[in-house]
Amino acid sequence: MTAPSRELIESAQAGDRQAFARLVDEQYAVVFRFALTWCGVREDAEDVAQQACIKLAQNLGQFRFESAFHTWLYRLVINCAKDWQQAQGRHQRERLHGESAEQALAQQTAQGSVETLMFLQSVLAWIAQLGEGFKEAVLLVLGQGLSHKEAADILNVKESTVSWRIHEVRKRIAQWQQDSGSGP
Repeated sequence: MTAPSRELIESAQAGDRQAFARLVDEQYAVVFRFALTWCGVREDAEDVAQQACIKLAQNLGQFRFESAFHTWLYRLVINCAKDWQQAQGRHQRERLHGESAEQALAQQTAQGSVETLMFLQSVLAWIAQLGEGFKEAVLLVLGQGLSHKEAADILNVKESTVSWRIHEVRKRIAQWQQDSGSGP
């Protein structure tokens, strides 16, 4: 993930619409991918990503370069995802229609096998049931490939807290594998 230049951010903050459009274009994939991982359903992820872009427009002036832009952006997307989740009135959304995260990811993978899709489906369902502190850490570190420090900055917790959460999740996965003879 490439961080936008300070010049681009400052231009967008100053009201340059082309700079803002470029900033959104450059960052949308990150926003959408995280929203899709959080929501699990493409249509819902599109709603969260759209809301995040609106919040970006409303709040970009508050970004003060005290942290990395992506740290600030992830916080914004997490808050939008939590707001969406709260508005839904439930922790996990079950749908019989629409494109799920595993279907969307399978389309991106030309060689997606049935076993891979089944495994991905079980992993996404398992992640959705984690407590939010754990879910956020897993999605940022394992899902987005961020370091424990980057995730800690985004979540406003100590790096050791993120490390502990990831360790606990890995222990749960190992226990699950041992109990069931397979993955999550």
